[in-house]
Amino acid sequence: MSELTSMRNIGKEMARKLTSVGIDSSEKLIESGSKQAFLKLKQAYPGVCLVHLYTLEGAIHNVEFNNLSEDKKKELKEFSDFLKK
Repeated sequence: MSELTSMRNIGKEMARKLTSVGIDSSEKLIESGSKQAFLKLKQAYPGVCLVHLYTLEGAIHNVEFNNLSEDKKKELKEFSDFLKK
């Protein structure tokens, strides 16, 4: 299993948080997907925000989070906003 910190955008703190919610490898992050991983993080760490979701999506697709397409950012923002309701 690959270390989370070997993924683009995933630093030690994000890796620690992901591990604490049961996502302890890059394979598990890819398998769960950014939205499910974000939901788990949000439940454990209410302060996580949209940028964290972008970070997860970027890590899964091996792109810098700020290089995600505008359509993808919009989709993720809608998901994040839905969770706030």
